Amino acid sequence: MKLHRRGTSRRKEMTENWDTMMRHKRNRRLLGLIPPAFAALLVFPCFYAEAAPPNILLIYTDDQGFGDFSAQNPDGKIPTPNLDRLAAEGMRFTDAHSSSGICTPSRYALLTGRYHWRQGHGIVGIHGGPWFDQGRFTMADMLREQGYLTACIGKWHLGWDWDAIRVEGTDRLAPDGHDWSKPVPGGPLERGFDYYFGDDVPNFPPYTWIENDRILIAPTVPFSPLPEPQPGDEGGERMSGHDSRDGAMVDGWRLDEVPPRLAERAVEWIAEQKDLDQPFFLYWSWTGPHTPVVPIEEFQGSTEAGPYGDFMHQLDFHLGQVLDALDEHGLSNNTLVIFSSDNGPEDIAYARIRNHGHVSSGPLRGVKRDIWEGGHRVPFVVRWPGVIEPGQINDELISQIDLMATLAAIVGCELPDGAAEDSYNLLPVWTEGRPSPRDTLVHNTSRDRYAIRHGDWLLIDAPSGGVSRVPDWFNEQFGYQNNPHPGELYHLGDDLAQKHNLWPQHPDKIEQLRAMLQEIRASGQVR
Repeated sequence: MKLHRRGTSRRKEMTENWDTMMRHKRNRRLLGLIPPAFAALLVFPCFYAEAAPPNILLIYTDDQGFGDFSAQNPDGKIPTPNLDRLAAEGMRFTDAHSSSGICTPSRYALLTGRYHWRQGHGIVGIHGGPWFDQGRFTMADMLREQGYLTACIGKWHLGWDWDAIRVEGTDRLAPDGHDWSKPVPGGPLERGFDYYFGDDVPNFPPYTWIENDRILIAPTVPFSPLPEPQPGDEGGERMSGHDSRDGAMVDGWRLDEVPPRLAERAVEWIAEQKDLDQPFFLYWSWTGPHTPVVPIEEFQGSTEAGPYGDFMHQLDFHLGQVLDALDEHGLSNNTLVIFSSDNGPEDIAYARIRNHGHVSSGPLRGVKRDIWEGGHRVPFVVRWPGVIEPGQINDELISQIDLMATLAAIVGCELPDGAAEDSYNLLPVWTEGRPSPRDTLVHNTSRDRYAIRHGDWLLIDAPSGGVSRVPDWFNEQFGYQNNPHPGELYHLGDDLAQKHNLWPQHPDKIEQLRAMLQEIRASGQVR
């Protein structure tokens, strides 16, 4: 595909700036004085602000594994033609990471450009409060300040102030436990978004639609799953059916109607922007393939990977609907599309290997919650016609927390002090295929387990990188042994599957990486 003249000139300017950026990086390593997000802005002043700013569509899936992407897993059993199309038209990353192995912390890190563990570790529970610290500057705040219309459609799972509408003396899970006629504060509208539509968390109450800060239909009955849970063909290992929590529900609420409606609303919202003289930022946050695994009838039996495969296939169809909406309204050429997932696949992925021969983690060890690679190395694709050359596969180390500094460079925003302190600008990586400015990354899910990646070396500073239970048959079949050492050390360039613990052979490397980990945790910024 021939690149547009505008895109070529943009990339030329980025090339000229790259040496400057790398000098800043070398100086930062020597002096440890320049935060990465600020250093990125030193070399990318308001270049993009001089041209028409791009629309931004950020697509965030839920529990999609590295191998649940057919272009990335040719031996997989789940077709993803629309995601494959997106990758063919842009750049696919093979070494991209979420901040956490679970959803709430990863979403926080994505939207703030800082490691989640600087704020917390666990998910927001049922009727949980906001996860953000007061005044935390978000991606939506930044883009709105730059003149963008901002919207979030789909899963939020970063908390609301449900206590503000609590009815005293009632069961909080009962239909009368809250005054559903009142606005619910603390949600997306207070984090930089002009608009929100979704059901917050698909398997948590309240089971109803929320628009902006209002409950659209008051839930009047206790939760009862529709469709009825089916006997799990995933082997009966933890998940069989909906995996949803009790609480208040709209009468007749159907779990399988949620993903289609969210895609439909995203298409509608994009259509509403076509004649507006204002760039938009749409954060389309999927509710799947996280449980409830509820493929609609048209997709049931459409893959060889069971209901989960059918559900993922359906979600890929919804992706195609939204990409087609951009095409239909003439928005594709000036829209930057970013696609990624919040963490690795749920632990039911093990039974999927045995029953269907589909490996959701691909070549990686581990699943959701783990600090092995399968817990946080995720699909990541960017498409920007005329700026990012299509059809590229990039093996550079990147993180979702780097999106904040990258978008700041694109829109010409000078990030305020204390914002996005762990974020690196990836723009030259996207546009010129340059080396990533990031060579170090901290992995974490639970409070007491950390790992650090530096180059190809990975130290797990805990007895195991596993948190989710691993079936004995899996370890036997794939050749994994129990770890007799106090930690794990791997060279991922030689051992991506993390089968060969090098802990006894490299004590100096362990001490070096431990010191780096301690410094990053204490310093508040990446070195």
